[in-house]
Amino acid sequence: MYLVCGEALFDVFSQDASARSSELELRAIAGGSPFNVAVGLRRLAADSALFAGISTDFLGDRLRRVLHEEGVSGDYLVSSDAPTTLAMVAVDAQGVPHYSFRGEGCADRLLQTEHLPHLDARVRGIHVGSYSLVVTPVADTLLELVRRESERRLISLDPNVRLGVEPRVAVWQQRIEAFAAQAHLIKVSEEDLALLYPDREPHEVVGHWLGQRCQLVFLTHGSDGASVFSRLHGHWSVPAQAVATRDTVGAGDTFQAALLAYLARHGLDSPAALAELSRGHIEAMLAYAVRAAAVTCSRVGPDLPYVHELEQP
Repeated sequence: MYLVCGEALFDVFSQDASARSSELELRAIAGGSPFNVAVGLRRLAADSALFAGISTDFLGDRLRRVLHEEGVSGDYLVSSDAPTTLAMVAVDAQGVPHYSFRGEGCADRLLQTEHLPHLDARVRGIHVGSYSLVVTPVADTLLELVRRESERRLISLDPNVRLGVEPRVAVWQQRIEAFAAQAHLIKVSEEDLALLYPDREPHEVVGHWLGQRCQLVFLTHGSDGASVFSRLHGHWSVPAQAVATRDTVGAGDTFQAALLAYLARHGLDSPAALAELSRGHIEAMLAYAVRAAAVTCSRVGPDLPYVHELEQP
């Protein structure tokens, strides 16, 4: 089982259906990058649990219901009287989402070190990512967790930078480097690397990460596909799968979930196994993640694929 850590919220989309400027129709969808990854893992037949602060308000209750319906374990949820975060989402003409957050003082940011769980042998890996890496106290709590567990469990990281939550790039750099030093697998988008390190080449940043604990870095390029950098096997790229894109909401989370689900399915979800992963397995997991992300891009919103949808004909 993977323990996915971080925010749980509602993404709020404008429907633009009203003829009156004074009226705005909104559609809210359960999400947050870690929330999506946890759901995506279950849809791809991998066990998952979410470690997150969840409000006791009606939106928090709805998030719990979604997790239950999707089969994500709620054993590590921490209840809070604080409200649920809302992410206001605008999708541009290319289907790329832009976010603004209403989250100060909300439940998903309030995890304390006293909430750190005891983990048994069921938990094979821990995934962290997005703005929970930079806002306190949850950021400090998750960093303590991965430092505590990185010697014995697979740690994966997706920076998923959200400057609308924390606009100071230097803060993101400091936090990402602290988490990257503990991670065995990192997935990062080309866009995020450009935001984090505008004056550095991607291969330079990736090389630094691979010089620490990390064994694999996956770099996504949107419609141009993805690249993988392996400490053992070097690096190479693959094209994206052709698809009629509706929007790209949740595509990165799908890619991440597919990578981890592949490792779980093949019994490779441990630091030792990742260090010895064959090139064939890396190629297969990369292809699987690209295929999964394409399915999500073909749909509206973070509607992640199910395992049967990725079966090769």
